[in-house]
Amino acid sequence: MPTWKRRLAYLIATLIVVTLGLASRHFGSSLPTLLADYAGDSLWALMVFFLVSCLWPCRQIALRAAVALSFAFLIEASQLYHAPWIDSLRATRLGGLVLGFGFLWSDLACYTVGVVFGAIVDHWITTQGVRPLTKH
Repeated sequence: MPTWKRRLAYLIATLIVVTLGLASRHFGSSLPTLLADYAGDSLWALMVFFLVSCLWPCRQIALRAAVALSFAFLIEASQLYHAPWIDSLRATRLGGLVLGFGFLWSDLACYTVGVVFGAIVDHWITTQGVRPLTKH
């Protein structure tokens, strides 16, 4: 698949994941507790994986996953730091969505799930290909 098509596919996947992530936050009270508590963080990491893949679509999946997971873990670790300037960024909607608010060990597990899921799906699609449904 040409590089531009890969980038486009990752961009579309990113937009879908962002939509699902925002929906998981907006409709959290209507979701089962497990999904309401953890889906948003897992989807956030999946979005990071797809964004990294947009930047480097032809790199190995494992490398893209490692970069995405490292980025997600660094953002989570940054939540241990509280200075007025960064807390004021976190107080904005976009800043809160990107930077988060407080460190949680469970977020690291969610990020791992999100990135690993993305890597598995990416591997499956690139090795199996997406085949159109046909009637037999």
